[in-house]
Amino acid sequence: MGMKDQFQDKAQQLKEQARQAADKAKGQASERATKGRERSDEETRRARQEAEDRMDLDMDQDRGA
Repeated sequence: MGMKDQFQDKAQQLKEQARQAADKAKGQASERATKGRERSDEETRRARQEAEDRMDLDMDQDRGA
């Protein structure tokens, strides 16, 4: 095997490693984004529930006053 072949093999190996690293990073980013959306949905639901609870409490206090 000549030097040229060794360099080509090494270049191919590095190219494959870079592709795998990029795929892994893309997958991790997608996973984080999904978790972020899920968290946002839960926070939105919780905030809506708290607002409704405050409104109900305000209405109850108005009726009693």
